[in-house]
This record gives sequence, structure tokens and C-alpha cells, in this order.
Amino acid sequence: MTLQPQCLKDFDIATTTLQEFIKKAMKGTILTKANVIICIPSGVTAVERRAVRESCKKAGAQNVLIVEEPMAAAIGAGLPTTSPTGCMIVDIGGGTSEVAVVSLGGIVASRSIRCAGDAFDASIINFIKKKYNLLIGERTAENIKIEIGSAFPSENEETMEIKGRNLLNGLPENITISSAEIRDALVEPLAKVIDAIKVTLESTPPELSADIIDQGITLAGGGALLRGLDKLINRETGMPVYIAEYPLDCVAEGTGKILENIEQYQDALTENVKYY
Repeated sequence: MTLQPQCLKDFDIATTTLQEFIKKAMKGTILTKANVIICIPSGVTAVERRAVRESCKKAGAQNVLIVEEPMAAAIGAGLPTTSPTGCMIVDIGGGTSEVAVVSLGGIVASRSIRCAGDAFDASIINFIKKKYNLLIGERTAENIKIEIGSAFPSENEETMEIKGRNLLNGLPENITISSAEIRDALVEPLAKVIDAIKVTLESTPPELSADIIDQGITLAGGGALLRGLDKLINRETGMPVYIAEYPLDCVAEGTGKILENIEQYQDALTENVKYY
């Protein structure tokens, strides 16, 4: 399970959520206590990290293992995380974007920013509000992002008809928007993601930087599905960029692999904790 920063701020909500997941996982078994592995953003504080552990214990977990989200994503994407060569993962989720360079089973350099899919949606809402005086909801913004959203120009520009409420007269209204307009709307949040990648590359040891030039950057998370994002990052960094085979499932897949092979991935855990 992955906990976002907003969940970490509310101890009771996090505990209740975990209790439900543990209850479902334990259904049909004779076991009374669960071993839990939790993914957290790499940028959380020590206080938030401790709150996660306490919340899990309160929810009924016996052993709690914590792994940082980009590490789980890298493992799930099939990157050689335990080898001495360096590899870079960019996991763009809903609340946070996680950028990390991984080598020898650990994170060498990382950057976590609270700018991801939700911020993309908010930028689309604000753009349409300013340009057309039209108010749309979050679901509509997400549909726009999925249907015609792009980060890089393409030969076939698309259009989409959307519905919203005119802010001048308060009446429902239909307008047609283009993928070029949505690309303009996403310039600012995408620039923040690009900056996070560049900052991480700048803090990476030279030997591992050479490996990244050879192996490229791997994109994971729902944000990786934004059209042309790989081309944009390639243009801005000069690095080859690849999209994971199943970007939406990378964190979950990686978490499962760690749980099944605890000894192999001990270095991936934020604290080396063994089952008793």
C-alpha cells in the first residue's frame, strides 16, 4: 500500500484505511496478525515516517516494513536495482512525483515534489477558467488530460468538446479545446518535474551518471501515460527515456516482490527489519 502525504497528516484516517486493507488481506486465513510493507514518498519527514509505523501497529500489523516509493517503482519496473550500475526511475503519481537514482539496492540520489497528476488536473482547470471563463470539475479535467493531454507537439493535434459552467452568466456551456491548449496548460507543472529530474542528475556521482546515459530514464506511475512526456524529458535532459511496461502497477508490483523476497531486498528497506 502507498500512503500519500495528505493521508500521513491524519493519523485516524490512515489507521482506519489500513485496518480495512489488513482485514481484507487476512480474510479466509487463520492468522491473526499481518506482516505489512508500506510505500511512502521519499520526501516524508522522520515524524511522518514514525506516524506511518505507529498507524500500522495500531491497525493490527505485527511487523511493519517501510520502503520508499521510487525504490518500489524501480523494482516493479524490472530495473537492475541490486547491481552496481546506476539506473534512474521517475514515478509520477497522483500527489507526488518521485525521482531517484538507484544502485546496489539503495537510493543514491532522490528528489520528491508534490506536483503530479493532481497538479496537472488543477492546471487544466485554471487554464480553462482564465481563458474561457468556464468552470469545470476535477473529473472533467482528468478526462481532458487522458483524452487529448500531451507534453510534446505531435503531427495529429486533437480536439475535444467539454461542458462546464460559464462564470459570467452562471449557465451551462459547451466549448471545444485542442491538445495544443492543454499542452500550454501543463507547461508549469511539467517544468517542475523536469527540474526535479535535473536536480537529481546534478547530485548523482559521475560514474552512475555515465550508467544513466547508457541505460536511460524509466518513467512509471499514471503520469508516465501522458502523451509525449518521454520525448519532452529526452529533449530537456539529452537522456534516452523509456516508459515502464505497466507504469500504473510498478509500485504495487515492486512492493509485492520485496515482500516475497525480504532477504534479497533488505537494502531497499528504510530500516533493516527482519521477521520474527
